[in-house]
Amino acid sequence: MTSRTPEPAHAHVLDVDPLIDDPETRIVVCCGSGGVGKTTTAAALGLRAAERGRKVVVLTIDPARRLAQSMGIDSLDNTPRRVKGIDDAAGGELHAMMLDMKRTFDEIVEAHADGKRAEAILGNPFYQSLSAGFAGTQEYMAMEKLGQLRARDEWDLIVVDTPPSRSALDFLDAPKRLGSFLDGKLIRVLMAPAKVGGRAGMKFLNVGMSMMTGALGKLLGGQLLRDVQTFVAAMDTMFGGFRMRADATYKLLQAPGTAFLVVAAPERDALREAAYFVERLAAEDMPLAGLVLNRVHGSGAAQLSAERALAAAENLDERGIVDQGGGNVELRNSPDAGSPDPAGDTDGTTAPTSSSPDTAAPTSSPSSTAAPASSATSSATTTAAPTNTTDQLTAGLLRLHAERMQLLAREQRTRDRFAALHPEVAVTEVGALPGDVHDLAGLRSIGDRLAAGTDPAGAV
Repeated sequence: MTSRTPEPAHAHVLDVDPLIDDPETRIVVCCGSGGVGKTTTAAALGLRAAERGRKVVVLTIDPARRLAQSMGIDSLDNTPRRVKGIDDAAGGELHAMMLDMKRTFDEIVEAHADGKRAEAILGNPFYQSLSAGFAGTQEYMAMEKLGQLRARDEWDLIVVDTPPSRSALDFLDAPKRLGSFLDGKLIRVLMAPAKVGGRAGMKFLNVGMSMMTGALGKLLGGQLLRDVQTFVAAMDTMFGGFRMRADATYKLLQAPGTAFLVVAAPERDALREAAYFVERLAAEDMPLAGLVLNRVHGSGAAQLSAERALAAAENLDERGIVDQGGGNVELRNSPDAGSPDPAGDTDGTTAPTSSSPDTAAPTSSPSSTAAPASSATSSATTTAAPTNTTDQLTAGLLRLHAERMQLLAREQRTRDRFAALHPEVAVTEVGALPGDVHDLAGLRSIGDRLAAGTDPAGAV
């Protein structure tokens, strides 16, 4: 049975089960900085909700494909796929998908443009570059896909694993950034000739745009400029739709049926990012359910402090040097004790046993005093070696324990600082595991720990 350092008394415990059981909860967004376990948390929540009777789809934007592996699916794509092997006794279902950014963009074009215009857009070189890697496109397409899934009303719970971007805020900022791009001066300039039209448009282009397009042609290259102009002209009727859907999805994230879970590790940088995100969610009026503190360490011997463990290790080391087994036989044979060096002994004789009471070895019979020192040394070494080895191993384990307790203390200080800044935020802790989660059983274990609020099996 293991234990962990207790939470601060003022910290609220996040109860996950009522959140995912509530039929009013339709979207759960797992967000946070990179590398803190968002994907695993999202998958574990989805599995737990499905096995408690919800019809769930988990949307991941994680390129490492760990979600597919943990759910036993060969691969995930832009289409939700049913996960097999879950306990469906409660009537729930689990589906999973991974965002294909370009395919999502293509679907938008195909759905909102007629055949010829869609073909022109999809074949445009500038569009192909934009849809494959334009800054913020992945985050925006994640928002688009979330809106599509919610509009289908096929699932009663959508769990979103946000993109692994540099900042956890990119997911919220993407619609505004794309809207700014579509409303930007460059786009308006490129759209102006098409909007004016006819002779007036040609006159405007010839007089007012010649210098601008000439400068842009030199800057971007003539072919790229023509590609951009063709793209803008084809997309003109769709720009308003992008903005409308972005605004609608943003409002959806603010709705009462949405819950944000900030995922973090008990590390200074991760919790600093989590605190910043908590403040941003509050500023944007987005519903925060709480903080998932992932990979919290623990110890089965928390009552033994780091200081006491180090002191005990030092005592064992000192005993190994001073109080060696078999008396002080090793000291008698050391150069400091005045014994001749066997390697430099020219007459082949063995040094007699010292009669000094300070260096005499304990004997069990009078005849033992006549035994050669080499024989006594061999016997003492045979007897003392196991004890010394045990002491060394014990000292090493004590030092490892001291390092673990120091780590626990650092994590606790970090958690306390976050709780002091945001005492209103409910927290659930998940203990660190010895390895990666790679199957449904591992996800169930994570779900159990999430719901418990503490680690029932003890962190490792």
